Amino acid sequence: MSSVKPVIVVVEDDPQICRFLRTSLSAQGFQIIEAGTGERGIVEIGTRKPELVILDLGLPGIDGVEVIRKVREWSAVPIIVLSARNQESNKIAALDAGADDYLTKPFGIGELLARIRVSLRHAARLAGDGIDTLFCVGDLQVDLSRRSAHVGVREIHLTPIEYRLLTVLIRHAGKVMTHRQLLLEVWGPAYVEHAHYVRIYMGQLRRKLETDPAQPRYLLTEAGVGYRLAGGE
Repeated sequence: MSSVKPVIVVVEDDPQICRFLRTSLSAQGFQIIEAGTGERGIVEIGTRKPELVILDLGLPGIDGVEVIRKVREWSAVPIIVLSARNQESNKIAALDAGADDYLTKPFGIGELLARIRVSLRHAARLAGDGIDTLFCVGDLQVDLSRRSAHVGVREIHLTPIEYRLLTVLIRHAGKVMTHRQLLLEVWGPAYVEHAHYVRIYMGQLRRKLETDPAQPRYLLTEAGVGYRLAGGE
C-alpha cells in the first residue's frame, strides 16, 4: 500500500446511519472507526488520533456537546456534528463547545463530503504551522499532501501510527521532542506513561528510513530526553 488512509471516527448510535457512512466514506478512501456512545467516542478519538470526527449529539451516556468539550481539552481535531436537532440553540451550543461544522439530518452525502474537504483543508493549514507540504532532508522526502514517504526513489510503506509519529516530528523538525510530548500527540493522553511505545515505533521507523539504523542520520536520540528529527533542507 503506497499511502495511509485518512481516519474518520464516527460517533453515532444509529446502525443504519453508521452503515451508510461507513459504505459512502470508505468508497472515498477514508478509514472509518465507529463508536456507539460518547464515552467510547472519546476513547477512539484519543487512541486513533483521526483526521476528522463525525459526531451525533443524541448519544447514550454523555451527549455530543459534552464529548466536544472533553475532546477540546486536548485535541484540535476537526469535528463535524451530524444531528437531527435542528434548533438554532443546539447549533450554537455545539459550535460554542468547539465543533467546526454542523449538518442536520437528513443529509446528502455530497454536502457532507464537501464539508469534510473544507474541514480537512482548514486543519491542514493550521497543522502545517509554516512547514511546506513537502518535507526533505537528505534522501528522505515526505509528501504531507499525498501522505507518502520516499527514501531516494524507494517508496516506504508506513503504518498509520508510524506515519503519525513521523508527521509530529516533521512539525517540530530540528527541535527535541520529549517522550511524553510524543506519546500525547501520537497516542493520546491515556498513554503518556507508556514510554516503550515511542522506543518500539522509533525503532521501526529507523529500520524503514535509515540506511544504518544503529547510526541514524534523520531520527536522532537525545539521551534521557526524547528524539529529534534532523531539520528539513
